[in-house]
Amino acid sequence: MQTYDDASAKASRHLTRAYSTSFGLAITLLPKAMRQHIYNLYGLVRIADEIVDTYDGADKRQLLDGLEEETYAAIKRQYSPNIIVHAFAITALRFGIDKDLIKPFFASMRADITKKTYTQKEYEEYIYGSAEVVGLMCLRVFCNSDQARYESLKPGAQALGSAFQKVNFLRDLAADNNQLQRSYFPGLLMEDMTEADKQAIVADIRTDFATARQSIAALPRTARPAVQTATDYFEKLLLKIERTPIDTLKSQRVRIGNGRKTAMLVTAFAKRHAARSLRR
Repeated sequence: MQTYDDASAKASRHLTRAYSTSFGLAITLLPKAMRQHIYNLYGLVRIADEIVDTYDGADKRQLLDGLEEETYAAIKRQYSPNIIVHAFAITALRFGIDKDLIKPFFASMRADITKKTYTQKEYEEYIYGSAEVVGLMCLRVFCNSDQARYESLKPGAQALGSAFQKVNFLRDLAADNNQLQRSYFPGLLMEDMTEADKQAIVADIRTDFATARQSIAALPRTARPAVQTATDYFEKLLLKIERTPIDTLKSQRVRIGNGRKTAMLVTAFAKRHAARSLRR
């Protein structure tokens, strides 16, 4: 079984690095063992996303339902023939990630199959399931069975997940509308969105970031540099979005260049090394 466990870990690690340069770079700041568990979480999130966003078969709903059921079964039997689900189950069992967090995630993924617009309540529920619970899964790993610390940091983890998701909504405005026919922001169709609407959303995201930053300093030292770096990246992305005219956002995706991402990572590594030196 160890060979299969190792292979599943490698598969999740490869999947993460193939799909997300920014997230993948931030993860490298985590200790090796912790890093692998975050890869395991991301792997399941990624394949669920792929089902709802890129697969065009008529059985899309059945595939997503099957993935959810296989996830629960894998946790129960401590094994899955799906190598990515197997990796997720290892982490879920180790850190007590159960249906309370998994079910809302799949509910939000399921909404992406059928829903095209959202009310305020549906929007909040979608963000909770698609992003906030993922932040809470990561927090489970970071806190490593320290339940008191987990409970105290939950609001910050949820706020950070919410901020990341809303930034992605703005960044992917054109693709979500033109390719997937989705409009996440309540009462705002892309073609009607004004610069003032965009700035109001940016202000809302900044409130989420402010809430999250209150908790980052209280994270375990092992997790802090990675979370801080990911937060810095998304805040820089938000600033670029803020400075990009709404008409441009309606036609193209805003990006942070790989060179700048690498520079941020180098800076983070240097800060982590300096902090370790001071503690010696």
